[in-house]
Amino acid sequence: MRWLVARRGFWTRLGAIVGKEVLQLRRDRLTFAMMFGMPIMQLLLFGYAIDTDPRNLPTAVIAADQSQITRSVLSALANTGYMRFTHRPASEEEANSLLQRGEVQFVVTIPSDFTRRLVRGERAQVLIDADATDPLAASGPLAAAGPAINQALARDFVGPLAGLRKRSDSVELVIQRRYNPEGKSRLNIVPGLLAVILTMTMVMMTALAVTRERERGTMENLLAMPVRPIEVMIGKIAPYIVIGAVQVAVILIVSWLLFDVGVEGSLALFCLGTALFITVNLAIGFTISTLTQNQLQAMQASFFMMLPSILLSGFMFPFRGMPIWAQWLGETLPATHFMRIVRGVMLKGADIGDVSAQLVTLVAMLLIVSTLAISRYKVTLD
Repeated sequence: MRWLVARRGFWTRLGAIVGKEVLQLRRDRLTFAMMFGMPIMQLLLFGYAIDTDPRNLPTAVIAADQSQITRSVLSALANTGYMRFTHRPASEEEANSLLQRGEVQFVVTIPSDFTRRLVRGERAQVLIDADATDPLAASGPLAAAGPAINQALARDFVGPLAGLRKRSDSVELVIQRRYNPEGKSRLNIVPGLLAVILTMTMVMMTALAVTRERERGTMENLLAMPVRPIEVMIGKIAPYIVIGAVQVAVILIVSWLLFDVGVEGSLALFCLGTALFITVNLAIGFTISTLTQNQLQAMQASFFMMLPSILLSGFMFPFRGMPIWAQWLGETLPATHFMRIVRGVMLKGADIGDVSAQLVTLVAMLLIVSTLAISRYKVTLD
């Protein structure tokens, strides 16, 4: 009998504890949403948004020869599904500018003597310049280009040109991998890591700023001070700007010593883009801290933002390989624009004209996030 009473007491106490935890979960809606939101987000991103074999990459064409054979070559490249002809630059300089700004992935050049050399039985050339800063995005199209051209020309080699079918070297495909000739993945990863590391540290550290004050009971002292919300935000994030600058310096030194990855372009432009990116992330972290009640919620919300920043920014997977809706989401992330800036300056030697659109986007994001943070901070004062 005593054993039954003890057993009944065990289940009563256990039920009370379980009920207490369920009640806390119901009250902590943010944590409850994270439990279901994070797996759903991962399934959607990995199932639909991630593609390691990007297609329909923007390509510029300079065709100085306008023969039927030239059109067959261009059709063969387009039919691979990897290249989509979007630009017709008038000169090689314009094509190089498009490639440096990242507006196109490839530049296909067909010389003016292409058909004439084939008719004479000489070896003709097709030139492809590729933006190889992301080797994963460039490798597939470049590997498919040669076989596609040979197969297409075999159908056009009729009549007097029938003898060229037996020659496998009638067309020479000249490939130039720009900015990363050896196809080293570290040249793409190291600059991207700079964006990922700053996102993880800056957002998380600032997200804990206000919630730490609230949990320690010092929030009342902060509210009693004659300071405005914008002054609180600037005062909270200013020390972390210095920390971010130190992190950037350490990363640059290590990447130069260990991986031989330096800054090819303007160091001042690099510092400008980095300062903007750090400030935007700190403002986002401050906004998160005003939306959460404790440090656990702030950390969870920070992780919830970091996952899209890693997967949709072009760090791990080619940005152009994602569907349009995923690219739209990626465009709303500061890391996407910063990666374009840092890769352009570090690998391509880009100038301010090449990355001006990304800089303007970061400034706009900073203004929007700061306005939201300040307005939300006013709400939390009530």
